[in-house]
Amino acid sequence: MKIILVRHGETQWNRENRIVGHTEIGLTPDGHRQVALLARALGEEKIDAIYSSPLRRAVETASAIAERHGLEVVIDDALKEVDAGELDGIAIEEVVRRYGDFWEAWVRGTDTLRMPGGETMGELQLRAWSVVTRVVGDHPDSTVIMVSHTLTILSILTTVLGMPLADFRRLRLGLASINTLDFKGSVTSLVGFNDTCHLVEM
Repeated sequence: MKIILVRHGETQWNRENRIVGHTEIGLTPDGHRQVALLARALGEEKIDAIYSSPLRRAVETASAIAERHGLEVVIDDALKEVDAGELDGIAIEEVVRRYGDFWEAWVRGTDTLRMPGGETMGELQLRAWSVVTRVVGDHPDSTVIMVSHTLTILSILTTVLGMPLADFRRLRLGLASINTLDFKGSVTSLVGFNDTCHLVEM
């Protein structure tokens, strides 16, 4: 069984280096171009199902992929990005200025630190991994695409790699990137990470 984890394409807030949590924001023109190239790159894969976060940027990405395969997008709330609470939409520089104590703790790394008015990374990891285990059970011997967000995908990857969740900062995900997990019995392997080769035409 194979799960292909896909990060959505570019939004204006990504371009402006703002925190993007649960706010509904669509793709930029460049984001749509990224997604078109992403869909083409995945066009030869035999895909059995496509799941997506309900957030607009993810749904737009998933829909472009699904159209090539004649599949319906299955929406799953567990694939949402972390709930950033009060930080949603704020530029990183402003977060550092207004929430200095939080930011210092965030950089040090802990999975129990709560976003002001939002979630902890630990809570995110639990809900994200729950959908992975459910999809594996529902689609044995299949290939499934799951379209999601940076921190959500990183929380899944740290689980697969057996890394402390706080070490997710050691990993970087590009926009419209492809990450591939292989499930064989009790062994789960990361066989593709942060693949953005399909974006060379950008």
